[in-house]
Amino acid sequence: MEATPTFVSKKTWNKVLNYIASSDEALPYLLIDRDVVREKVSLIGRHIRNSRVFYAVKAHPDVEVLKLLNSLGVGFEIASEGELQILASLGVAPERIITSNPVKTFKFLDRAVPYGISYYAFDSAVEVDKLVRYAPGCNVYVRLSVPNEGSEWPLSKKFGVELDEAAELLLLAKRKGLNPVGVTFHVGSQCNNVYNWSTALEKAKELREIAEQNGISFSVLNIGGGYPIHYTKNVVDVETIEKKIDRALAKKFPKDLEVFIEPGRAVVGDAGVFVATVIGKARRGDENWLYIDVGVFNGLMESIGGIKYVYVVGSRNEPERWTIAGPSCDSFDVIDREVTLREPEVGNRILILSSGAYTISYASEFNGFSIPKTILI
Repeated sequence: MEATPTFVSKKTWNKVLNYIASSDEALPYLLIDRDVVREKVSLIGRHIRNSRVFYAVKAHPDVEVLKLLNSLGVGFEIASEGELQILASLGVAPERIITSNPVKTFKFLDRAVPYGISYYAFDSAVEVDKLVRYAPGCNVYVRLSVPNEGSEWPLSKKFGVELDEAAELLLLAKRKGLNPVGVTFHVGSQCNNVYNWSTALEKAKELREIAEQNGISFSVLNIGGGYPIHYTKNVVDVETIEKKIDRALAKKFPKDLEVFIEPGRAVVGDAGVFVATVIGKARRGDENWLYIDVGVFNGLMESIGGIKYVYVVGSRNEPERWTIAGPSCDSFDVIDREVTLREPEVGNRILILSSGAYTISYASEFNGFSIPKTILI
């Protein structure tokens, strides 16, 4: 393989190469470096006062990953009965679980409420009525719509309401017997624009002031996720983001306000390395095509939304430009274009870096191709 990539630690790179050399595990598979996950958990929330971290389980719900995170004492953010079932099997206490999906299924509520989960997001009057029916008296925070500019995976259209409606919903929740405790927002996944958090916090401050005028006191501010990781370009680091957030919090909110953080990608993303195989090559028109045994459908779905990965091959051939495609029969299964790589041979391994988040969790067995196994190293 090539030399250690600049943004991967030598220790992680050696662990990956040693595992590949010593294992007969069938490819493709996803390696997750435990030490990188531990490091990320130790960093997130360090520079934000009075904060609690709730890992977004959807980023990577593998049970071994969740076991590791559970041992590190973090909380969990979930949206479904399937995610809850895994956490329940690990004995995670309900007070360490929140749900920030503003539109919840009935099946999920049927299981979450008896389990003891007490914090729920909402952004509509219909959801208020649903929570009154299924979780009377629960703690609720309203989802505020905030800018997502600079985020590679925007999340601002499906959920969230503007200030006036958010204030009205908090009042409605209170009148109907729920306990409105605060506000939540999301600046967008893979956000590299630190000003998004500043704008969102200013908007949350305005909402808190309106709520207080109506007799509602905030005890929780949920800032969601969005911390970026290194794919093919440098990104703002966690410390810089959090120090900026903390300065804004000190100016805009009471000191005793509890801050929830919901990192997903930032915890597991750059801890992951896909190990796959080159299964074919072709020249089609003026394009070089490279086919590998993991694709859009069984692990790299985020590639269609604009996420670009770094690929590493063990070749000394001349560099070429490639269109990289997955193994399925569907023409939609194209991972990337105009990727410069030294030409590998069919049967060679190809490593895909920073692939720990939103890969396996999106994967399906479309066309009969299996979902790659997750292996902690």
